[in-house]
Amino acid sequence: MMFPQQLTDTRVFEIAKALLDGFDRHYQIFSETNAQSKARFEAADWHGQQLAQRARIEFYDLRVDEAVERLEKDYGASKLPMEVWHQIKLFYIGLLTGHHQPELAETFFNSVTIQMLHRKYYRNDFIFVRPAVSTEYIDDEEGKPTFRALYPNKDNLRDTLKLMVESYELAIPFDNLDRDVDLLYAALLEQVGNVRLRTNFQIQVLSSLFFRNKGAYIVGKVINGFRSLPFAIPILHNSQNQLYIDAALFGEDDLLALFSFARAYFMVDMPVPSAYVQFLRTLMPRKPRGEIYSAIGLQKHGKNLFYRDFLFHLRHSTDKFRIAPGIKGMVMLVFDLPSYPFVFKVIKDYFPPQKDTTRELIMGKYQLVKQHDRVGRMADSLEFTKVAFPRERFEEELIDELKKFSPSVIEEEGDQLVIKHLYIERRMVPLNIYIQEANETSLEHAVIEYGNAIKDLVAANIFPGDMLWKNFGVTRNGKVVFYDYDEIEYITDCNFRKVPAPRNEEDEMSGEIWYSVGKYDVFPETFGPFLLGDHRVRSIFMRHHADLLEADFWQQHQARIKAGYVHDVFPYDRSRRFIHKIQGGEGSSADATPVEEPVDVRPLGREVHDQGVLSGFTAGGVDAG
Repeated sequence: MMFPQQLTDTRVFEIAKALLDGFDRHYQIFSETNAQSKARFEAADWHGQQLAQRARIEFYDLRVDEAVERLEKDYGASKLPMEVWHQIKLFYIGLLTGHHQPELAETFFNSVTIQMLHRKYYRNDFIFVRPAVSTEYIDDEEGKPTFRALYPNKDNLRDTLKLMVESYELAIPFDNLDRDVDLLYAALLEQVGNVRLRTNFQIQVLSSLFFRNKGAYIVGKVINGFRSLPFAIPILHNSQNQLYIDAALFGEDDLLALFSFARAYFMVDMPVPSAYVQFLRTLMPRKPRGEIYSAIGLQKHGKNLFYRDFLFHLRHSTDKFRIAPGIKGMVMLVFDLPSYPFVFKVIKDYFPPQKDTTRELIMGKYQLVKQHDRVGRMADSLEFTKVAFPRERFEEELIDELKKFSPSVIEEEGDQLVIKHLYIERRMVPLNIYIQEANETSLEHAVIEYGNAIKDLVAANIFPGDMLWKNFGVTRNGKVVFYDYDEIEYITDCNFRKVPAPRNEEDEMSGEIWYSVGKYDVFPETFGPFLLGDHRVRSIFMRHHADLLEADFWQQHQARIKAGYVHDVFPYDRSRRFIHKIQGGEGSSADATPVEEPVDVRPLGREVHDQGVLSGFTAGGVDAG
């Protein structure tokens, strides 16, 4: 344990200990919720899993508020001299020696202290601008290791795969594990081919399952000599409440899609999260550490790492923040830094009359998305307060826009521009711009993906509200993702109606509507004029997604959601599912029980592959998810 050379306040150690106690309580509750996800999965308690997911998002802020209240009440912490705060940090570092989550505890320290210190003290002397404790080679010495290594040979590889699956000791039986292992074995052989198994051939798998939505995932890698093959194996329930292996995902691209920024955070029981992150980075070296921490539910530390990376980028770049290209929003002022693959969104101070909303309502919508299952179709947002930017790095046009539309949110302090509240999201190519530049092949892909995105949102009980093309973006791998949340509603809160027939000829000829419209009324057949002005787009859309213009489509899925059904949304192409081989007779035994095909809101046979670069137009190297 390290101590400052001269102690000037006897309360220093108590305050440092109180801070760490607050973090330890948070991580204990966080870990218990993750550990319970296995029992919820075994019980097929999908609603319980969703509730736990939402509640877990709130745990961190609750513990931070508790710690702030305790420090103020017991020690008057915000009034302590800065030399005392410097000593508190040094004592806190000493307490982290031997801690299993030191990096998270450092972030917790920051979250608490910045609520009590003036922003001019946001320096490494007082908070953790840089990490102080190494996370290398930490493991849970008293519990199970982070990952297990299995050493099969060519003769027992299939048996080793079966042993790997059984080692997770799920409490309910598999429908036909031998059949599933045969399919998994065949899929692996397709990947490794006739490659000779080297002396160090091994399979490494993380010790805990990854839970999200209705699935559990085994995550690991196959090592053969100098080659490494990442993999993930999804396990699902069938209609008889038995388990089955649904697919085998191989390679970094598959893993990036699984851990995408547009999907909800996993629940994972992990005593040493840094060890899990280090393992996952060997599977996805292109994915920033901050995004991996967020993907496993540690989004506050992920945000901290993002901000460190951002400051590092600012220091080593010279371009200027500008108004983001594309159609300007009515609610958000959006700007970006051309050299950085993110956009910055500020809520405007006032909105046009057609936008009946408030700042508080918009912030509530963004929080809703944070807590919801984003099903690969809603971009994650990082929320920041009191962020100081170098004033000289802003184009004057952007400064003028901020002063005009968001004066209450900005503050100039010397050579810095402080933005009091903003959201940061991954930059994507706006779908309207993408369509304008697309060739025939990529246009069809984009329109089909747009409809699929809406249908995936429907499955997640989300109505986008404003469905214009400009509110959707295209990722590097061609995935269409929604990113404008100020008008979203739950599907179950909407009233989907057909447009009433005109009462008379005057109604029919009138340019005004002749029927009443409630706050939550939605008329799907009116979407067409706003979305399908381009005849090329209309032709593709009507072939694949004409049902989106019918009130019946929305009403039917609304009824299913209200009845308690939780849709399956797969983070991989449906053609990868083993069910197609089972039904086709490949790899199945004569007495194999058919696996239930979960209901999908998208028309069968119309899915598009989520991987690979689109022909004709590439959406820039700005997205890895």
